[in-house]
Amino acid sequence: MAYLKPELSTKNKYWLPKHRYYELRHFCLQYPDWKNLYSRLEFKMTGNPEVQTRGRTPGDPTGQLAAMRADCARNIDLVERTAKAADETLAKWILKAVTEDIPFTALNLLNEIPCGKDMFYDRFRRFYWLLSQEKGL
Repeated sequence: MAYLKPELSTKNKYWLPKHRYYELRHFCLQYPDWKNLYSRLEFKMTGNPEVQTRGRTPGDPTGQLAAMRADCARNIDLVERTAKAADETLAKWILKAVTEDIPFTALNLLNEIPCGKDMFYDRFRRFYWLLSQEKGL
């Protein structure tokens, strides 16, 4: 979302350092990858490229797959929970904006968003602020 300023005034209640915002933004853009990987992972070793151990014999392939699924599930849940915490009513639009990099105007053309641009971006910034709190520094 290059159209949104990456750094707000330090007086803004949802202020984050510019590079922290970029870190969180790129974290959220991995959401579709996590969803895809989560659905593809199965608890068996069948030449799955995500579990290749570069020449080493894996000690516990089932455990590795389970850990990868758990990591994906934890990240998916974190992003979805934070979108709901930012605004229960706008959660689905916030989720779409932060995970697919879709601006308000495009979202509003696709689906009628029940608020204006200023309110949406306020909740959008709140999402990243809450996500920063959840992930810690």
